[in-house]
Amino acid sequence: MDYLYNPYATIRHTAFARKGMVATSQPLAAQAGIEVMQKGGNAVDAAIATAAALTVVEPTSNGIGGDAFALVWMKDTLYGLNASGQAPEAMTIDAFKEDGHEKIPTWGFKPITIPGVPAAWAELSKRFGKLPLIEALTPAIRYAEEGYPLTPILGKYWRIAYNRFKSLDSSEFDEWFKTFAPDGRAPATGEMWKSPGHAKTLREIGETNAESFYKGELADAIHEHVAANNGYLRKSDLENFKVEWVNPISTNYKGYDVWEIPPNGQGMITLMALNIYAEMNPPVPNDVRTLHEQIEAMKLAFTDGKAFITEEKDMPIDVAHLLSKEYAKQRASKLTDRATIPDPYELPKSGTVYLATADEEGNMVSFIQSNYMGFGSGIVVPGTGIALQNRGVDFSLDPSHPNALKPGKRTYNTIIPGFLTKDGKAVGPFGIMGGFMQPQGHFQVVVNTIDYHLNPQATLDAPRWQWIEGNKVHVEPNFPNHLAQALTRLGHQIVPTLDNGSFGRGQIIWRNPETGVLAGGTESRTDGTIVAW
Repeated sequence: MDYLYNPYATIRHTAFARKGMVATSQPLAAQAGIEVMQKGGNAVDAAIATAAALTVVEPTSNGIGGDAFALVWMKDTLYGLNASGQAPEAMTIDAFKEDGHEKIPTWGFKPITIPGVPAAWAELSKRFGKLPLIEALTPAIRYAEEGYPLTPILGKYWRIAYNRFKSLDSSEFDEWFKTFAPDGRAPATGEMWKSPGHAKTLREIGETNAESFYKGELADAIHEHVAANNGYLRKSDLENFKVEWVNPISTNYKGYDVWEIPPNGQGMITLMALNIYAEMNPPVPNDVRTLHEQIEAMKLAFTDGKAFITEEKDMPIDVAHLLSKEYAKQRASKLTDRATIPDPYELPKSGTVYLATADEEGNMVSFIQSNYMGFGSGIVVPGTGIALQNRGVDFSLDPSHPNALKPGKRTYNTIIPGFLTKDGKAVGPFGIMGGFMQPQGHFQVVVNTIDYHLNPQATLDAPRWQWIEGNKVHVEPNFPNHLAQALTRLGHQIVPTLDNGSFGRGQIIWRNPETGVLAGGTESRTDGTIVAW
């Protein structure tokens, strides 16, 4: 892939390597991945090591008690893994209504669904790894036991979480404070933090290939804590959980195949938006008409995605139809030269980590895991470091809604890994973490890469926009002012936003199919780094 001049140059530059590469949001986690690769592991082992380390060195965004998805390129084939957990058997619409809830609470014991992260690590290791799971988890165990100093962005979001749970003023979060604020406050940037309970849990997961988490002592601990506090998750739910290997879905955009995980993930929105956008005028970089068409295509795709996406078997419309060119043409015909208002919905915030790995054999992994909304539910299992997710909050209590709550059902899930191929060969993994920004970030990565020929770092550094609702579009402070003004004249409500965290945090690794050379970009909006070998 040829790269043009970088108009968004920062102090970061695209990294190049041949033997291996790990790109993620924390330097220590990236180092963990390369360490395992240098001990004989492949890209999958490195992904597991990095993901496990991220639960320790970036607990503000993910944890052992969260969900995960992966796209794995192995021996010229792309595999998809869905490790998102279902609603517990006791979690029903009637149960919430009987408790007086008109909607599912955001925090506490009620929105906790089955965690899929440990099962994802174990399954990836079993099917594709070269090293035992415990060896892949060893760096993470070391960080948890010995401690590590907080990086700047990590410290910022840790402080935000501390203030949030403090303001909720509930004993439900006592274990969170014992684990993540042991000195009565959030640890500051540069201060050391460690979690012996977290280390013990990781070791037990590694030594039992995650069996303890779903059927053994860790499952017992989760059951006892949640049951004692009137939550819904039980050991029987954990015992029945299995990850699912799925066929990735794709669309062809200008000769490149863009791959996503099928529903219940929201990756389909990226593919729908690309299909709609492809029906419009040829793109011109830094042109107001091009940006207008991108935003309008994303609005339509998101409106339809929010209306239809849930577990695929419960969707009221076929995925193949939503990804068809005929459907794209029909939706594109609705667009005008003015901003339009689709059916509005409120976009919540999120907390997620993304990582990409590649090895010298050509194997590559696009992996994402999350507790949702930062630390998830705010519930921590005593003595374990396990922070449980709150994915149940996205279920609807309206029985007629496609994403209506049902026991054993997976909810609409925001976390999505992406992958790019061309002519049947891997280009590489990419991802933009951050709730409902994710499909919008994926869309912008693809356009920046394919249409504008930006290198991986320039692609990530380019100013981002984010559709919020109605005609409201947030833009970053460095978004060109003349384009913001021009979009406003077309009817868009452009809002410059200082919170760069809301625009997602991404990673990219592209592979040259002729030379095998890896080119990586990492996120300038967070503490991201690339470790190359």
